Amino acid sequence: MFLSVKGLKKSYGEGESRVDVLNGIDIDVNKGEFLCLLGPSGCGKSTLLNIIGGIDRPDDGSVFLNGDDMGKMNDKELTAYRRENLGYIFQMYNLIPDLTVRENIEVGAYLSKEPLDIDEIIEDTGLKAQQDKLPKQVSGGQQQRTSIGRAVIKKPEILLCDEPTGALDYNTGKEILKLIEHVNQKYNTTVIMVTHNDAIQKMSDRTLTLKDGKVTGVFVNEDKISAEALNW
Repeated sequence: MFLSVKGLKKSYGEGESRVDVLNGIDIDVNKGEFLCLLGPSGCGKSTLLNIIGGIDRPDDGSVFLNGDDMGKMNDKELTAYRRENLGYIFQMYNLIPDLTVRENIEVGAYLSKEPLDIDEIIEDTGLKAQQDKLPKQVSGGQQQRTSIGRAVIKKPEILLCDEPTGALDYNTGKEILKLIEHVNQKYNTTVIMVTHNDAIQKMSDRTLTLKDGKVTGVFVNEDKISAEALNW
């Protein structure tokens, strides 16, 4: 199995203030799959994503990517593993304000031994006309496109998306979803997306619903539609 999550548990706080965020999560993900994690705020979606991404560590359970046990890695090994295998897209763009759009994307290339071609990524993200501008000189959607380009150029095995359209209007959000769909299909990049938006699950291969730190449903999408066709 490409990605395997077994018995994942995570809590925060101690004693009466202890909160169990993940309560034994089991997930298997295929290479190239588009997986949607759906559920209300506080159900553990982002925590699960952060553990898969090596940003946080579980209290119990394991995460295997390509057979490698992330739980056995020390901090240095985990940093290298994140750099080489994982791409991140968040609701906030986290761009470097003094670098141009092109330079922000190139930051991702420096993290990879075999990055994709910068001009190809600029073209794919539709940022050719904006590539020499600073982040403050482009729109929110163009900033998110830049962050996607930065994540994708290093050719990650998995693209982890935490509410990537949450700060965007409807039309811009759809454009971002179309871009993520394009990346998934063109590069066979595995996509795991956290969202509150029920409509987004219609473009995924599978949806896992979460509640109170547990997987409450697994839905295989037999009638997958394109991002272009989504409405909400």
